[in-house]
Amino acid sequence: MAKKGDWVQVRTVVLKAEERTARIPEDTQKCDLIEWTKGTLQENSAEIGDEVTIVTAVGRVVKGLLEDEAPCYKHNFGEFVPEIIQMEKQLKEFLFGGEK
Repeated sequence: MAKKGDWVQVRTVVLKAEERTARIPEDTQKCDLIEWTKGTLQENSAEIGDEVTIVTAVGRVVKGLLEDEAPCYKHNFGEFVPEIIQMEKQLKEFLFGGEK
C-alpha cells in the first residue's frame, strides 16, 4: 500500500484507440495511447489499480491509475552477443592495423 508522499507511477489513457488518427500504422491504431508518469502520491493511502493524484518533479498535477510503488528503471542492453567481440577485433584491424 502506498502512502501520501511516496514516489509512485500512474497510468493514464491519453487517447482511446477509436480517437487515434488514421495516419498511423493499423496495428497501432488498435491500441490506446498510454502515458506513464511518476510523482508523489497525494492521497493518504492507495492500492495498485486505484485512481490517484500525483505531483510530478516539475509540479504538474496528474490523475491516473496507480501502477507501481517506488518505480525504478528496468531497461538493459540485452543479452551478451558473442559476435560483437569478433566485430570489435575486425574493426580494430581495419581502423588501426591491429589490436590496440
